[in-house]
Amino acid sequence: MRIGELARASGTPIETIRFYEREGLLPAPSRTEGNYRIYAAAHAERLGFIRQCRGLDMTLDEVRVLLRFKDMPNADCGEVNELLDEHIGHVAQRIRELRILERELRTLRAQCAAPHAAADCGILQGIEDAAGQTSKPTSARRHIRGAH
Repeated sequence: MRIGELARASGTPIETIRFYEREGLLPAPSRTEGNYRIYAAAHAERLGFIRQCRGLDMTLDEVRVLLRFKDMPNADCGEVNELLDEHIGHVAQRIRELRILERELRTLRAQCAAPHAAADCGILQGIEDAAGQTSKPTSARRHIRGAH
C-alpha cells in the first residue's frame, strides 16, 4: 500500500509516518519505479505497535527499546519490565503534579465568580501576582508535558 493508504488505515498523519521512518522506528519501505513508498502489512503492524506505545505516553526512546525486544523475541524481557516500572513511576508523578495544578486552577477560578470588567478580574490578577513572584517555581508551576 502507498503512504496515503497506510495513513488512512492506521489513522496516522502522513508526516508522522515519515517522521517515524526518519527516527528509525519504521523500516524504510520499498519504492516503486516512480519513487512512491510501498508499505507491507508488517509496516502497518509495527506502526500500530508504535501508536499504541505513544498512546501510553511513552517516549520515542522507550518505544525504541520495546521495538528492539519485539524484534528479538527470544531475548529476556527483564529490561522491558524495568522500562514499564519506570514509566509507571513517571505517570504517577505526573498525576500528582496534575492534581496540584488542578487545585491551583480551581483556586484561581474561585477568584472570579461572575463576569465583570477584565480590570477587576480575580483570575487575571491572580496570574499576574503569581508571575510577579521571584521565588523558585515549584514543580506544580511547571508545564506538564503531554498533559493535553
